[in-house]
Parts: sequence; C-alpha cells; structure tokens
Amino acid sequence: MKDVTRLLTTLCIALFCLQTANAQTTTQTNDYHHWWLDPSFPKPFSSPDAKKLPLIRVKGNKFVDPDNKTVLFRGLSISDPDKLEHQGHWNRHHFEEVKKMGATLVRIPVHPVAWRERTPDGYLQLLDQAVEWCTELDMHVIIDWHSIGNLKMELFQDPMYNTTRKDTAEFWRTIARHYKGNTTVAFYELFNEPTLYRGELGSMSWSEWKKINEDLIGLIRAYDTTKIPLVAGFDWAYDLTPLNSDPIQAEGIGYVTHPYPNKRSKPWEPKWEEDFGFAAGRYPMIATEIGYSVPEAAATHDSDYGKTIVHYLEGRGISWTAWCFDPEWGPCLLASWDYDLTGSGEFFKKAMHGEAGD
Repeated sequence: MKDVTRLLTTLCIALFCLQTANAQTTTQTNDYHHWWLDPSFPKPFSSPDAKKLPLIRVKGNKFVDPDNKTVLFRGLSISDPDKLEHQGHWNRHHFEEVKKMGATLVRIPVHPVAWRERTPDGYLQLLDQAVEWCTELDMHVIIDWHSIGNLKMELFQDPMYNTTRKDTAEFWRTIARHYKGNTTVAFYELFNEPTLYRGELGSMSWSEWKKINEDLIGLIRAYDTTKIPLVAGFDWAYDLTPLNSDPIQAEGIGYVTHPYPNKRSKPWEPKWEEDFGFAAGRYPMIATEIGYSVPEAAATHDSDYGKTIVHYLEGRGISWTAWCFDPEWGPCLLASWDYDLTGSGEFFKKAMHGEAGD
C-alpha cells in the first residue's frame, strides 16, 4: 500500500511539474520576440475627409491649387502638440482661435525629444487630431521636424533638439506613410533650422546638407509623391545664397527662410533680396518663421519690421507663417491662455486678414 501511495505521490508531483513547465513555456512563448506580431509601422491615417481640402502642388515658382490658381499662404506656427496637451490646451478650441487669426496654413513643430518620449504611435494620435481639426476649419498643415543644429555631425543647440540622421529618416518615413493621400497635410519641413553656430556645432558644407535633403526627399517620395518637401538653408534657416549655383536636385519642392529682424541690420530689403529673396524668382518659398516682440521692437527701433517683412514677402510671392501662437514661446503672438494677443499678435492677425497696412 505504501508503494502505491508513494507512486501516486510521485505521479502527482510529476504532473504538477509538467503543468508548471508548460505554463512557463507558454508565458515565455507569449513574451518571446513580441515584435513578430507587431506591425512594422503605425497604421496609415484613415479619414473620410482625407481629400476634402484642395491638393497643393508646385508649378514653376508658385504653389497652386487644382485649378492652377496661385496660392499665397498666410498662417502661423503653434507650439509643440506635446507641450499643448500636457498644459491642457490641446483641443479643437485652440485651432478655432487659430482660424480666427485668419490663418490658412498651420505649422506644427514636432520636437525630437517629444516624438521619442511620447512614442510615434502616441504622437501620431495628436497629429491626427490636428489634421482633422484643420480639415474641418479649412486650413492646410506643415509638419515640421523641429530641430536646430548640425544634422551631419549630430550636434544640436539644446537637448530637446537631439536627433540622428537615422531617427530623422525614420520620422519622415513614418510620417510619409501615415499621411499618404491626405491633402490637408500639404508640406513637410524637413529640418527646422540648420546652423553651425560659428563652428561650435561642427562643420557641414552645403553639398553635404544638399545630399542629406535629397536623400530625405527620395525616401518620402517612395511612400508619398504628393507632399511638398521644404528645405532650409544655413544660418538658422535664413541664408539661401547657395541656390545661386547649387540648388537641391529634386522637382516639386519649396524652400524655407526665417528672416527675423535681428538677422540683418537696416535697411533690410536689399539684404533680404541678396540672402533669400532672389530665389523666389525661380522656386516657391515659405518664410515659415517671422515675428517680433513689442518690447524688443521698441528697444531696437524695429517696430516697423512687421509691415516691412509682410510687404516684402508678399511682393515676392513668398508665403509666410508667424511664430508663435503661444504665450511662452517667443516671439509670442499670445499674451495669455485667455487668447489675448500681444502687439505682434494683433499685427499678424490683421496681416492674415489682408490688412497689413502701408
């Protein structure tokens, strides 16, 4: 009898061990290389209004709509969606206030640090909401990879801008696949502000920068041929003089300038013409950042900058977006989160409504 009991006990222990081992194996199997079942990219953005807004394309040195009518964009930059969401301002009302300003174009800056921390899936949820709101409010969108520095040597002005060439390429590969076929998203600003900062951020030649941009454009167009890539020059996206002899080898693109008042001394117009304005005769352009603060303007006698820059840009057929629709990121268009406007905010609101004055 004892032998039978001992045998039964042994069998029970063996059965228990077998069940435990099977459970562990199942758990390990479920956890092992979980990515085998994961999609390689976030799902493409699906919206019934994906083609509601007119498709913008390049024709010569102009942006045109499907009827070949020239489109001159007047708009503004919001702050990073991650910042707005954390502060409780990420909602349709925010974009309604943008619309009240008269904007036809909304520039959305995506900081590399926020893209990493929120993860692409999480960040795309914010961008999808923005695209839907902008579609409903009849405003086109620029998605801007908002880094400042030297992408070749991967040296940047601040840790929030830290990225790599690979991460930059992965960002645009993800974005291009995600927004393929969506006509609200009209522009991809490949890199916000290239700068070497007097050599403190290393070295990079125009030919090297040109190759980086050509590679990104080719990558984007493997997924989406309808978006318009925007390329910035050096000196914090101000200087486009290399286009005189060595433009980007790609069709259907635009160029970017950021002509803030401190970039050159008065008189501005001859210097603007020499540094970037000449290019508008051959290529479509957007000044994706312009702006000034009232105290700064008063102190430096630049109070006429707003009228001067808007008249200059529009006289050359250059679209523009003012920086920044936020009370904390200067130069500020907002004085508070009650949506009171600063002096420059009031001016650019009039300018977006075509009332910049003489």
